[in-house]
Amino acid sequence: MAPSAAARKQAVLSSLLHLLDIYKDALQEEERTFQLIKDFYVLVMRDAPNFPQLEGSVIRLHRLVESAELTDGSATQCSKQVKPLFRHFRRIDSCLQPRVAFRGSDEIFCRVYMPDHSYVTIRSRLSASVSDILTSVSEKLQYSEEQGQREEPLILVAVTSAGDKVLLKPDDGCIFTTLGINSHLFACNREELRSLVPLPEEVQLPPEDSHIHRIEAEDLANQLSAFHWELFSCVHELEFIDYVFHVERGRRETANLELLLQRCSEVQHWVSTQTLLCEGPARRTQLLKKFIKTAAICKQNQDLLSFFAIVMGLDNGAVSRLRVTWEKLPGKCKNLFRKFENLTDPCRNHKSYREMVSRMRPPVIPFIPLILKDLTFLHEGSKTFIDGLVNVEKMHAIAEKVRTVRKYRSNQLRLDTDVSPTHLQNKAYVRQFQVIDNQNLLFELSCKLEPNTQ
Repeated sequence: MAPSAAARKQAVLSSLLHLLDIYKDALQEEERTFQLIKDFYVLVMRDAPNFPQLEGSVIRLHRLVESAELTDGSATQCSKQVKPLFRHFRRIDSCLQPRVAFRGSDEIFCRVYMPDHSYVTIRSRLSASVSDILTSVSEKLQYSEEQGQREEPLILVAVTSAGDKVLLKPDDGCIFTTLGINSHLFACNREELRSLVPLPEEVQLPPEDSHIHRIEAEDLANQLSAFHWELFSCVHELEFIDYVFHVERGRRETANLELLLQRCSEVQHWVSTQTLLCEGPARRTQLLKKFIKTAAICKQNQDLLSFFAIVMGLDNGAVSRLRVTWEKLPGKCKNLFRKFENLTDPCRNHKSYREMVSRMRPPVIPFIPLILKDLTFLHEGSKTFIDGLVNVEKMHAIAEKVRTVRKYRSNQLRLDTDVSPTHLQNKAYVRQFQVIDNQNLLFELSCKLEPNTQ
């Protein structure tokens, strides 16, 4: 027997309510999608008197749409605070604050440099396009009148610590969270493009970090896991979809996911940096032992993001070539690290890692790049539309993979931490690493510590 009109309408309403319950905040960032929902809401309210049995669902829909409109209204704009990105934290009181999720409409402060390394600080939306950023820069520089006389307008360039330059397109958006760890934005004209060089602090060696030798491995691991849990909790499930599906037309709402991926890279480079800045084979060996022990505790915490990052940092070619340093490691540490290398081995589609994570119960901080790799394989391995119809099997497979993220976060991560001054210092330290991400510079350091004997 075919379902009645009321039953069909109830099924559609239930699906829409479920969508709004889960993705309301994210949908507000998509103006066209939210407008479609509001148009649908108008049709539902027009139809409601004819179907009194739907009253409960109609009232819920009314409340959800109304609350979403209020949240998106002027009341929020008046109270909105400007958020700093976590890698720009340099004040201890800021970096100790709990992480909150970014949205494209959030405003941030950002420095944009000139070829002579002077800079302007602009206030911009996180999702701002390159042209919007350049407009703000021009206003700050009072270029408005001069701009019309210039043959070439300003261009925006991302410059890495290695001196690589990426010319950004005017319609590129959400660029702040896609910058490399030690990359900076430069505004210049095309004639000045070749003259751009990294900031002096990016090409100078930082001093050896003494804090890493004072902090205990257990506290270091717990602080890493706590911070990465905060970052992971900020990532909306839709960000995984947007990251994979919207590569061609630009990602709009993946800020929190991009920051988490950058953090993984940052920890990896931090491990390599600290090892290579440590002078003396004996001290370096002690540091290697501490990193291996930290990785073990992170694995015990089920923080596989930190675990992978530490192991990959120690596997960096500039570190792994330090034969004298590694030979001084106790056999027990060497064997433990070999086991860790087997767990992170990508052979057979990361079989060892997948078996390990399948035995874990929430909460889990997974190795995010592998989730994105799986989603990319599902997306690119089959068509989204077949004969003009949605490939439902593909959508189900992608949904199932994204649901694993929800499962990993179904319980809260709870770690034993205190609130002593030392604890707060360690917390601040872990959240503002200074790293070298220039591989050539890392190899130079490595060769100075242990020159090639050939």
